[in-house]
Amino acid sequence: MVISPQDICARYGSEFLPPEPSQKLGIAFGSLHAFPLNALRHPPESGTCGWYIWGGTEMSQDAEFFQPLHVSHLTEYCPSLLPFLALAPGWRVLLAPEQTEVWFDENLLNV
Repeated sequence: MVISPQDICARYGSEFLPPEPSQKLGIAFGSLHAFPLNALRHPPESGTCGWYIWGGTEMSQDAEFFQPLHVSHLTEYCPSLLPFLALAPGWRVLLAPEQTEVWFDENLLNV
């Protein structure tokens, strides 16, 4: 069963705010082999949509950890996260083979 971004937002009580395909997000390509997949959304700024995506249990503090990627290219790297991208700033997602967690983190709005 395919779940739409609108359904995801309704399920968790988030405003529906999909990013534009031309906006950029931060993605840690070198970590995408690890589970769980993590995503969090800060408020958009300067052509970015605010999303940061990485794999594994720890997010590195290395300045080179995230690379920019246009939202339109995410289908090639993390298609499982696509339905969640319409969640508003402040939301986090954790995906593992047998686990999906979605929650609001107010701290992400205080950048």
